[in-house]
Amino acid sequence: MKRTVALAIAAMLAATGSASAQEKFTFALNWFAVGDHAAYWVALDKGYYKAKGLDVTLENSKGSGDSMAKVDTGRADAGLADVAAVVPFLSKGGTIKVVGMVFDKTPLNIFSLKGKPLTKPKDLEGASLGSPPGDAQRQVFPAFAKLTGIDAKKVTWVNIEPAAKIAALVEKRMDGVSDYTTGLPLYEKAGGKGNIVMMKWADFGFDLYAMSIMASAKTMKDKPKQLKAFLEASYMGWRDVMADPDAALAIQKKHVPELDLSTIKENMAMGLELMKTDQYRKGGIGSIDDKRMCASVDLMNNYMSMAKKVECKDVYTQEFFTKVEMPK
Repeated sequence: MKRTVALAIAAMLAATGSASAQEKFTFALNWFAVGDHAAYWVALDKGYYKAKGLDVTLENSKGSGDSMAKVDTGRADAGLADVAAVVPFLSKGGTIKVVGMVFDKTPLNIFSLKGKPLTKPKDLEGASLGSPPGDAQRQVFPAFAKLTGIDAKKVTWVNIEPAAKIAALVEKRMDGVSDYTTGLPLYEKAGGKGNIVMMKWADFGFDLYAMSIMASAKTMKDKPKQLKAFLEASYMGWRDVMADPDAALAIQKKHVPELDLSTIKENMAMGLELMKTDQYRKGGIGSIDDKRMCASVDLMNNYMSMAKKVECKDVYTQEFFTKVEMPK
């Protein structure tokens, strides 16, 4: 009996100690909350982060440039950023590295209206494009322009807030906006089905790794166990999203009440199609293919005017990866 009581007390103390040992971990999203981010709320809501000793805060950002700056300066421990933005950031002395992938296929794209469609790269010459300065596509547009033969000087970029992109396009305040293909449902809700035109960069040879999870050198050095735990819990969240998207949306809606499920559901479905790949089936959710990553880095080095050449080994690491299988 005494032994049983002693064990119970020990268990209570261990649980208390575990609860008090929760370490704060800030994760910078690349945008305001959309279906692309559901996994992190699922992991939060289901206690996956907590079970690994993490007290996770999810923070909105204004594009990859903003999220990378937060991570690089220590305002966040890790974050989301497009690989196309990470490479030039490193050429300027940034200390971040990609530690896991989200979208295995690229969603880079320009949206325009059917009445004045931008369907091929040359259509962008003379056009006005809306984007925040920190948007990944705006940052790497010089590479896309060089690859496709666009005169970048003939393209006018207009600074707008992330949330203003849809209205700016639909109200015809500009000819196009840069945004992920997964945003199509949100644009169609405002502009009408069949009225939104996409120009996918991958269709014109700019097919490289896209949305990734990155961390700073400081996080990798000071919080290696926490970073590894965060990644595994996040991939568990993605596994659950793939297995039951509707349940995942209900969880995200609980935490982000302003979400419009009628558009976010389709938005999430399009994102999942970028993740349901042979690479993830073989290597696990978030896994990185070495050859594809280095091909992405080579593309940036060859077509983007950067401060210096970036070596592939300096862009990413597999050190913190834990395999989480996709649902059957």
